[in-house]
Amino acid sequence: MSHDAAPPPPPPNGPGAAFFDVDNTLMRGASIYHFARGLASRDLFTTRDLVRFAWGQTVFRVTGSEQPEHINAAREAALAFVAGHDVNDLVTLCEEIYDDTMADRIWEGTRALVQAHLDAGRPVWLVTATPVELAQIIRRRLGLTGALGTEAESVDGVYTGRLNGDLLHGPAKAVAVRDLARSQGWDLASCSAYSDSSNDLPLLSLVGRPHAVNPDADLRRYARTHGWPVHDFRRHRTALRVAVPAAMAGAVAGAVALRAVRQHRAG
Repeated sequence: MSHDAAPPPPPPNGPGAAFFDVDNTLMRGASIYHFARGLASRDLFTTRDLVRFAWGQTVFRVTGSEQPEHINAAREAALAFVAGHDVNDLVTLCEEIYDDTMADRIWEGTRALVQAHLDAGRPVWLVTATPVELAQIIRRRLGLTGALGTEAESVDGVYTGRLNGDLLHGPAKAVAVRDLARSQGWDLASCSAYSDSSNDLPLLSLVGRPHAVNPDADLRRYARTHGWPVHDFRRHRTALRVAVPAAMAGAVAGAVALRAVRQHRAG
C-alpha cells in the first residue's frame, strides 16, 4: 500500500482498542520538532540554535540507532525547558502551536485508519513519547478516546523539571498499553497497534493486529517477514523531508534546553 490509499482495518473481533504512535505514524515528522519551530517563531529560542544543534544529531539518527544516552539526553533537555513554567501556560502554548503548525501535518491515510476504528466503535488511543500535554491536545482535536505520553511532574501547577515515571519509549509503551488494556478489560489479541519505528516492536508484538505505517527499514523487513500489513503514505519526494525532522527530534530538545540554560545564566 502506498501514498494516501488507506483501506479500513479489519472489523473488530471481541473487545479491543487501537493504539497509534504519533511521530511519523499519525503526524509527518516529529512533534517535538514542530513544537520547537513554534517556539522559535515566538522568539523563545532562535532558528539558528535549532539548525546548528540539530544537524549533528540528524546525521547520527539517519546512520545509526537510538542509544539510551541519546534518549536520556532528549528527556533531560525537555525537562530543563519546562522546569519552572506554569502548566496551564504551557498547555495554552501547545494548543496554539498545534493549530498553527501541526494540524495540517496529520497523515490523511493514517487519519482514515483512525476514523475506521472510531466508526467501528473501537476506542482509539495515542501512545507516544511526546509530552502527554501535547498528546492530549492531538487527541482532543481528532476526537480520539485517550492518550498516553511522557509525564512531567508538577507541583502546585508548576513543572518541577522531573518526570513522573520514565520516558514513554520502546518497551515502556508496551507496559503502559498492557496495563491500560487490563484496566479496561480489553483483549489484546483483538487490539490493533500502528507505528513507524522498530523501537515499537514490543508494542506491535503485544497486540493481535500490528500494522507498520511509514516504516523504517528494520520495521519494514520485520513486518514483511511476519506478514503484517504495511501502510506507506509517503511519496518519494517527500520521504526525506519527513525523515529529517524526525531524525532531528533529539537534537531539537537539546537546542531547547541549551537555550533555556543560557537564558537562566543570563538572568
